[in-house]
Amino acid sequence: MKKILVIGGNGQLGNCIRKIASDFENQYEFTFTDSQTLDITNRDQINDFFYDLKPDFCINASAYTAVDLAEKEEEKAFAVNAEGVGNLAEACADYKTVLIHVSTDYVFDGETNLDYSEDDFTNPIGVYGKSKLTGEELALENNPKTIILRTSWLYSEFNKNFVKTMLNLFSQKDELGIVADQFGQPTNANDLAEAIMTIIEKPNKIFGVFHFSNYPETTWFEFAKKIAEFSKSSVKLNALTTDQYPTPAKRPKRSTMSLDKIEKIYNIEPKHWENSLEDCVNILSQ
Repeated sequence: MKKILVIGGNGQLGNCIRKIASDFENQYEFTFTDSQTLDITNRDQINDFFYDLKPDFCINASAYTAVDLAEKEEEKAFAVNAEGVGNLAEACADYKTVLIHVSTDYVFDGETNLDYSEDDFTNPIGVYGKSKLTGEELALENNPKTIILRTSWLYSEFNKNFVKTMLNLFSQKDELGIVADQFGQPTNANDLAEAIMTIIEKPNKIFGVFHFSNYPETTWFEFAKKIAEFSKSSVKLNALTTDQYPTPAKRPKRSTMSLDKIEKIYNIEPKHWENSLEDCVNILSQ
């Protein structure tokens, strides 16, 4: 039986993979780790872990994701998002393990009106994006059998995310201001988990960089409006500009990604973000 190692097993994506793991119990043996059981910044720990497990696939669902805090904690962000990924990729190369590494739309600067393809010029504008881009580069350099999946605006019924934050605020506030001039693609982590398993099941893999998200693009404001609609909240939402809601880290204005490549090569058809959001809000409302 083939073995799948999931790094970051207690995060959003890790929990979503854990949720569907039983559907594949006759095909794969799953091992889930967190930062306590496996520190990816510790090369010796990784080498020992891989020596014992010898995984066929390694899904790196771990990351330093505090976008604003990363501006102050640059060293920590790069340790996890770059050096740790490089360590994983080296171990994967040693054991001929396929590495599936999750990255972000924040590798782009957002200064375009066109959808970003996988080959477009990267130019991250914050420490988080820079650390994730360095991680991509190290993963591809250190392991030829690497698949990078860039995703965006990830949410789920697990852990902390925009959807859960909004639902919590809706119950406390009568009125909220939401940024309306940043464009991207909300992505249900459950859909990403299914896409990853689809890739793993394909006998002939194409390695390299792919984009995966739900579609089409929207703004944080429109995203929040749909969360309110699906949760039947009466909260009043006001549209703000980025200038009216300054943050320590700059965000891309428009980081919308083209999804053509993953559809064509892996036959993965992304879902409309509103449908996936409604599924998540229904789960959280139970």
